[in-house]
Amino acid sequence: MRARLQRLYDLSLGRLSKEGRWLLATVGAAGVAFGLGGALGAWTHLCDNCPSIAQIYAFEPKEATRLYAIDGSLVAELAVERRTPIELADLPPHVYEPFIAVEDRRFWGHHGVDVRRFVKAVADFALQGYDAAGGSTITQQLAGNMFSAVDRQDISVRRKLREMKVAFALERAYTKREILEAYLNQINFDGVFGIQAAALHYFGRDAAELNLPEAALLAALPVSPATHNPTRHPDRALRRRNLILGLMANQGMITRDEAAAARAFPIALREGARGQRLAPYFVEWVRQDLYRRYGTDVYEKGLRVFTTLDPELQFVADSVLKQRLDWVELQPAFRAPTYLETRDWPEDSLQGPEMPYVQGMFVALDPATGNILALVGGRDFGDSEFNRATQAIRQPGSVFKPFTYTAAIDAGVPASEVIYDTPMQLETFPGGPIYSPKNFDDEFHGPMTLRQALYQSINVVTVKLGQRVGIESVAQTARRMGIDSDIPRVASAPIGAGSVTPMEIATAYTTFANMGVRVTPRAILRIEDSDGRVLWESRVVREQVLDERTAWIMLSILRDVVDRGTGHLGVRSATYGNVPLEVPIAGKTGTTNDATDTWFVGFSPELVTTTWIGFDRPARLHLNAYGGTDPAPAAGMILGWYYRDREPPAEWPRPPGLTDRTVDSSTGLLATPWCPIELTYTEVFLPGTEPTETCDVHGPWGIRQRADSLSIPPGEDVDWD
Repeated sequence: MRARLQRLYDLSLGRLSKEGRWLLATVGAAGVAFGLGGALGAWTHLCDNCPSIAQIYAFEPKEATRLYAIDGSLVAELAVERRTPIELADLPPHVYEPFIAVEDRRFWGHHGVDVRRFVKAVADFALQGYDAAGGSTITQQLAGNMFSAVDRQDISVRRKLREMKVAFALERAYTKREILEAYLNQINFDGVFGIQAAALHYFGRDAAELNLPEAALLAALPVSPATHNPTRHPDRALRRRNLILGLMANQGMITRDEAAAARAFPIALREGARGQRLAPYFVEWVRQDLYRRYGTDVYEKGLRVFTTLDPELQFVADSVLKQRLDWVELQPAFRAPTYLETRDWPEDSLQGPEMPYVQGMFVALDPATGNILALVGGRDFGDSEFNRATQAIRQPGSVFKPFTYTAAIDAGVPASEVIYDTPMQLETFPGGPIYSPKNFDDEFHGPMTLRQALYQSINVVTVKLGQRVGIESVAQTARRMGIDSDIPRVASAPIGAGSVTPMEIATAYTTFANMGVRVTPRAILRIEDSDGRVLWESRVVREQVLDERTAWIMLSILRDVVDRGTGHLGVRSATYGNVPLEVPIAGKTGTTNDATDTWFVGFSPELVTTTWIGFDRPARLHLNAYGGTDPAPAAGMILGWYYRDREPPAEWPRPPGLTDRTVDSSTGLLATPWCPIELTYTEVFLPGTEPTETCDVHGPWGIRQRADSLSIPPGEDVDWD
């Protein structure tokens, strides 16, 4: 071998002259110098477009907007990157040490790059490729986060060298504690950014209040946030948390006994962290309002939004409505498309907001303030974000009827007025088709007072009443009370032929609950900036739109709906364990043609509830579906829960100026001693609308004395049986 090397030398350099060898050495040295210069130049210009290290201070965190319930509890956070910064000085060592133990054990000693770890990472990469463990320090990870999203997708050696250069610069410019603080405020915890936001999201507490196993659980996420998210992969998160606790013990951060005790600690996440989001439809409705006001600042400026939501009532409403929808689908005569538990339906079955299974909606308002205490906009927010409480346009059916009767009472028609429930025919327009309204049971019931007709929800009487007081008067009354949607001026309008949103119905019924005062619903009490300065504050908007005496008469009729009419079974029946009799409740059921929309509005002096059950694409629910069977029990159970531990509210106060008279319900006239007891009752009247004549149907011998006194409508036959 030596001889072979000597031969090569002789053939090359050995034959050169001294000058030649000198020249070759000079060229070689120049080449080395040029190479070093090139490398130095490349290193110098490697970061011509790197982010400035001033970003560590100049960076303004995109702080999440936080929504609070009326009791002060956290409801939701709104952010592209949910982030709430915190200072390292506010954190006890056991909160940040798990991150050092698993991410960068020599963090306090290196100058931006851990050389030993880097060499090992290079060797592992040569042997294992991209599956090898990384060698980035906390400073390098912080540097990497400062690059753009596009740059972070680059996995080349050049990108790694650029991160290293920024890391060296960060270490020269900032202290270790400043670097660690910036790192902790920027870590991605699977869509939640920064340790403070993560602590609130997963545990419902500030980061400074975390115990050791909780902090170690958060430290398990940065390596792969999605695959170690404790809400979706608790087993993986637990294994990595315990690994980190072992590393901390090995590195002398905690004792072996402390590590063992922490390993025995179970994963205890706050309820909302497991994906059981409270009031998602309410939150999204508020978010849209905030976005209209503040644009993208909603996701970046750390606003604090105090809402009207009652978390306990919301939880009960969610649970009860879901239970009721399940009940509907179990009815033997259920006629809707089959509900698939797997939700594995064809894509072409979904058209916009339409879902091919039974839907429901619930709203609860405080009639004094308009506060929206609970809002359920649909069955599954994950399937459909369409808010059926605020966006759906539905026929109200019989829940519209009280507006017709209100217009009549306000116009001086007494609640004892008798109208015959007999067949009728109306031209829709000159020469047009004939409209013949029918009742839900397809029967006619003869003479009925307005009171009876409303609490029994008789269509024909209501249509006749609408003709008497005028469709325009009915429409204007509904508008004053809170129905903003257009009411068609047609004969069927008095029985709810138009289309409205459920929130409009809820608003209008606050007028009854408030004795003639309409209140505007509100979801936000006030908005503060991140420093606690009030940016906007709502006010209670109330307007007297009805004479309180008219409202009180209507209240008395709507109470009959619940106490002996179509709403009695759902609200008062012991079958559902519902509202005790001592709690004053009024309301109205509603069912549209073919039972495609079923409604119940039930209210007390303290709470107005509106419930709807149906299909997004109108279809009959089941053969026995109507407002009293499907939605009314849900409202009854919710109202029953609400008054379970509350004192019954005081009765609605009767305003002065009303008069009482005992009348015969078959004639609407003053009762006589000969009127059957079952036909007499005490009616309430606006001054001047009381009947002045006595009943002339019932006499001493119990016979009908005068047919003309019955005021039989021309052309109508009366069945006296």
